[in-house]
Amino acid sequence: MPTFGGIEAGGTKFVCAIGSGPDDLRGEIRFPTATPAEAIPKAIAFFQEHGSLDAIGVASFGPIDPNPASNSYGYVTTTPKPHWTNTDLVGPLRDALNVPIGFDTDVNGAALAENRWGAAQGVDTFIYITVGTGIGGGAMVNGELVHGLMHPEMGHMLLPRDKERDPYEGWCPYHGDCLEGLANGPALTERWQVDPTTLPVDHPAWALEAHYLALGVVNMVTILSPQRVIMGGGVMDQEQLFPLVRTEVAALLNNYIQKDELSQGLDSYIVPPKLGAQAGVLGAIALAERALRAGK
Repeated sequence: MPTFGGIEAGGTKFVCAIGSGPDDLRGEIRFPTATPAEAIPKAIAFFQEHGSLDAIGVASFGPIDPNPASNSYGYVTTTPKPHWTNTDLVGPLRDALNVPIGFDTDVNGAALAENRWGAAQGVDTFIYITVGTGIGGGAMVNGELVHGLMHPEMGHMLLPRDKERDPYEGWCPYHGDCLEGLANGPALTERWQVDPTTLPVDHPAWALEAHYLALGVVNMVTILSPQRVIMGGGVMDQEQLFPLVRTEVAALLNNYIQKDELSQGLDSYIVPPKLGAQAGVLGAIALAERALRAGK
């Protein structure tokens, strides 16, 4: 059985692991993302210490360039994360380890993992949304991850904002009150001036959060027509959000889409990731598996 390395390159931390799937993950290490000069050599050293690998997958925060034909393939590009703008992430790994490398966004990687082992088994068109420090979305359509000009940036869709209900102008340094700017973890903290995990379940923060998330989900549903919507990330650990989001989505759709998956309730349509916190690093393992098959 091939042995794969996986790197979940998150905005806050790197997670590196070796294995072949959910039942075979070993030697996991976590460390702060910090700067490229700190994080990339640590990842390389981890894999060098664990012997030969058949391929490595990298599931990274973005924006990134996932196009192998591009001069900036393997780069983190216009990220707002300090020190990481226009950073070559894949090149140093390939030079040091000399194995095929799969590279994609962290959310596309998580989507691939959920399709392979988790909540998207049995469907070929779905979206995976993560709501945490940022908001990102990965999409699979007809069994293929969505790419194009680069990759989906679902967190930066623009939403209507009722300025009387919510005077907060948004966290995003590029767009202000886009989906990420209104509904990510830092926006919750800044708007309410507290750690949002300390807010009670009936606090108005959660109804407003669900409203923004539902607006985003409805946009994605009407554009991509997914068979399932998976929502993960630290903010979605607030379990009261799922019923609130489902109720808001149903109200916003207003029975326009007449499908059993929607008319029979949304409990099995808008769901948490089955792989939980392992979705990201397992996505990297799944990208490595694909890279080996493709001989990249």
